[in-house]
Parts: sequence; C-alpha cells; structure tokens
Amino acid sequence: MSLRDAMKLAALLLALCSALAQAAEPLVIAHRGASGYLPEHTLAGYELAIRMGADYIEPDLQMTRDGVLVAIHDDTLPRTTNVAELFAARNGGYRVADFTLAEIRTLTVKPTTTGAATYPGFTPASAELRVPTFDEVIALAKAQRAVAGRPVGLYPEAKQADPAMEDQLLATLQREQLTRAADRVFVQSFSDATVQSLAVKQRALGMSLPLVLLGHAITLPDGRAMMAAPGGRMLPLKDVAAYASGVGVAMANTKYPLTKAWIAQAHDAGLQVHGWTFAKLDAAAAADEYRTFLDMGLDGVFSNYSDLAVKARNAFVAGRK
Repeated sequence: MSLRDAMKLAALLLALCSALAQAAEPLVIAHRGASGYLPEHTLAGYELAIRMGADYIEPDLQMTRDGVLVAIHDDTLPRTTNVAELFAARNGGYRVADFTLAEIRTLTVKPTTTGAATYPGFTPASAELRVPTFDEVIALAKAQRAVAGRPVGLYPEAKQADPAMEDQLLATLQREQLTRAADRVFVQSFSDATVQSLAVKQRALGMSLPLVLLGHAITLPDGRAMMAAPGGRMLPLKDVAAYASGVGVAMANTKYPLTKAWIAQAHDAGLQVHGWTFAKLDAAAAADEYRTFLDMGLDGVFSNYSDLAVKARNAFVAGRK
C-alpha cells in the first residue's frame, strides 16, 4: 500500500469513527431516580425512572457508621427523611455516618420539591420508601433488566473523598461482577483526587469501568476549556482525560456557562460530556432546554423527570436521522 493510499484509509477510518460517535444516542440518566415524581434515592423512584425509559439510574453513596454504602445524596438525614421524629441529634446533628444501617432502615424517605409519595398508575415492586443499600440498588437494576427487556445502567457517585469509600465501592462492583465498560456502569465524583485514585485501584483489580469527574465548565479568556476542581483549581481537559472517560458538568450555571465550543474541546480530548441537572417540569420548556443542549453535543443528560428526557432524546435522535 502506498503512503497516499494509507493516508486515505486513515482519513476514512477517522470519518467512520466520527460518524459512529455522532450516531450514538445520548444517555438519559435518572438523577437520584425519578426524583421529580417520587422521593429521591428510593427503590420505587429508581424503578419508576427505569419504567419511563431511563438508561441509567444514579445512586449517590454515603457510608453508615457500620461501614455500609447507602443511597442518599446529603451527608445528613433531615432533608429527605423523618430522622428527627425518631432519634435525638448526635454530635450536634444527624450525619449519615453517625447512624447504623439498622437505624437508618427505620426511617421513611420524604418527597422533596415536586415529588409525591405515590405516582399515578404505578405500583412499585418495593413500595416502602426507605433508604436503600447500594447492594439493593444493584439488585433492583439487575431485576429490572429482565422486566424492561433492555440494559439498565448504574451511575454511582462517591459523595465522600474517602479511600474507605473508594475501596467499598469497587469491592461491591467487583463482587457483583460489574467490572467492564460493557457492564454499563459509570463511577463519578466531584473530587479529582478520588477519580485518580479510583483509576489506579481499579486497574490493580483488573477493572475497567469508565470514570467521570464532576464539576463546572470553565472557559478561559483565550477560549481554552477547563474543568473546575475543588479549591478553585482549573484542570486542563487533556489532564482529566488521562484518568477519566468523561465529565459531568453543570448545564445551567450562568457564571460558568456550558457551550458548544466547550463540549467540542472535551470531545477532542476524548471525553464524554454529561450535563446536570435538567429540572424543568413544564413539557414544552423542558423540550426546548433538552434540544438546546443536545444540539450542542451533550452525550448524556441527568434529569429529574426521566419521561420528559426520554421523549426529548428520542425526538432529537429521530430528527438527526
């Protein structure tokens, strides 16, 4: 093969790869479950999101006093549970880390924002609105794959920058035989140190799950795209790509707006871009917002309303075809 033919073949392969990447459907990630409809981080909320067509469910993870991973966003219990009705404060508050799993199992998760205790026409397999363990969330996802007749992914977040949480998270996924990209698991964190540590640890374990760094999209005056990191640091995207497969960025931050140019630079660095959080309940307004950001090139959307996200994603894909 001549040099000219080789260059033509290389160009053709690059074009094909680009076309395949563009043909991939953007992901719908159920933000804390169907959190706009049912109490966040409950098995019922996750199940409803799956029934509505979400590709991934997102359990935020905290660790109990006895070292069990549970799905709850805050590191404290009062905002989403009735803990103050059942227990006195400990160490001046109600931190998840100060309560055992047995104690947390006695709590009821309350609706927040636009959520309610029930959803019309939906009877969940687990009707109790309790704080679930990470093991229970995984079991639900696996069971729902058979019910839904399609893959259901997991998108856990390590809420604490803690080596013990990293180890427990990876050990759980390994035990459940969720170790490869094909197993449809993303692991996310706002801490770049945590994501880097997870990258090293999972390689040592023979795991290859895609990791996602969360943060804000920063554009420097010269146009360069950066990721905001804890402590006000700014990380070049090529550096992030050395240990992460993607970034999860705020899509509605007026101070740090997410732009098409920013997403393009992330893609050039080899990173997927998932946007958080789509929270409009009005169907028309939501459709416009999804369309705007999908047109920019988002690879995935975190949404409180999985049905609206799925409808908008499907319309976008149909229009693109």
